[in-house]
Amino acid sequence: MTSTQNPTDRSTWPTQVRLPGQTAAHPGPVDMTMMYVMHHAFRRDLAVLSAAAAVTPADDRRAWVALADRWALFAEALHLHHTGEDRGLWPRLLAVATPEEAEVLEAMEAEHEGIDPMLTACASGFARLREHADEDARATLAVRLAAARAQLGEHLRHEETEAIEIIQRRLSDADWHQIEEESFKHDIAPRTLLKLVPWVAEGVPAEVRDAVFSAPGGRVNQALWYLTRGGFRRRQRRALAHVGGPIEVR
Repeated sequence: MTSTQNPTDRSTWPTQVRLPGQTAAHPGPVDMTMMYVMHHAFRRDLAVLSAAAAVTPADDRRAWVALADRWALFAEALHLHHTGEDRGLWPRLLAVATPEEAEVLEAMEAEHEGIDPMLTACASGFARLREHADEDARATLAVRLAAARAQLGEHLRHEETEAIEIIQRRLSDADWHQIEEESFKHDIAPRTLLKLVPWVAEGVPAEVRDAVFSAPGGRVNQALWYLTRGGFRRRQRRALAHVGGPIEVR
């Protein structure tokens, strides 16, 4: 651990972003932009998938194939994100945490375990509807997705209001970048990155997206976004063919 408390010169701290649905943006030395962007993507997908499951006819095979593929991408991204936190972030913080801080961090890990059964249950519903026009499965999936949205939303709220405050108290920006490289980025295969870049960027305000692409290493992701966003949006239109109007991210 290179630092256990944040620098006192607040003039050096980055401005933290605020995205739709985000519940807090604690000040501190660590630029949490990518964490908040990922949280936005999780909230956005559960919002659009919940809306789609409620209105998509069970016999629209084309839409359900696209929805099942979108769920698989969401689940893969969430798994990678939580694995990175459990493997690298929470242990690093626990090494320097107070007892009160440790309670929050241990709760983060426990909440991850509680989310896994929800993911499995929803995945089975999408798998069923990908192959069969099953109205009961559609109705059940819609209920499960609404519950998943509430459960994950509460976890993200807890993380943003309490765990990220600990990150800002205990880590430097250099610490954070080291954790990102060691625990979040190195296991992502190139073909997975091609899917994740347009998925993460979708719906992010242009000024935030441009700031991410301007950061070190961001130009590669910007090029990938230019190459892949068209195909991603075509697949999204198929998945959301029966959803009318904008969907609130919360």
